[in-house]
Order: sequence, then C-alpha cells, then structure tokens
Amino acid sequence: MIYLVLSLVVLGAVLALFSRKDADPVVQPKGDCATCDGSPNTRCEQECMMEAATKAPEYYDDEELDQYQGRAGSDYSDDEAEQFREILTTLRPEEVAPWGRSLTLRGIELPNQVKDEFLLLVEG
Repeated sequence: MIYLVLSLVVLGAVLALFSRKDADPVVQPKGDCATCDGSPNTRCEQECMMEAATKAPEYYDDEELDQYQGRAGSDYSDDEAEQFREILTTLRPEEVAPWGRSLTLRGIELPNQVKDEFLLLVEG
C-alpha cells in the first residue's frame, strides 16, 4: 500500500514538472517601468500601474496640491487649476505620466481645465 501511495506522489511530481515546461511562459517585463513605451503591450502598463500602487507616491515639488485631496475635477476655480498647470508645464516629458500616477495615489483629481493638456503631454 505504501508503495502505491509513494508511486502516485512521484508520478504527480513528475507530471507537474513536465507540464510546467509545456505551459505558456509568464511574460516578464523587460527593464523597469520606464521602458513602457505605450505600445499595444498593455500588460506592461498594467504591471507598471500595479507597481506604482504599491509604492509611496513620489512628489514633484507639488506638496501644496495635497490640499485638494478628494475634490472632483469639476470643482476647481481657474486660479486653483492654474496651480496644477504651472507644475505640469515645469515637468520633463518623462515625468508627466508618473506625476499623474502620483496624484492618483494621493487622491487628487486633476482639474477639468487641465486634463486635456495633461493627456496631450502623456500621449505626445
């Protein structure tokens, strides 16, 4: 009886070992999230967003924007939206998308007056 149980365990281990080789390989991201280039490889963007969600938000000399946490994008005055615009225009192109992720992680929604400019820079 013990030999039957042991042979079943060994057979299961061997099958598991060989079936792993036939399984679809897990796609590992190449490099860091800075290598995501917006190509149709959406897995890259998803992994970057998940990675960003597990890290503390990065600040871009914009701590004053924390006062807008929980506010809807339609609730900003033009003067308040201008604060976001000033920061947006000082960012380097590679900082725009991470800045948007930082705002999201901090619970800050972009003002409607600035969203189009932000999207143009991200897609640009």
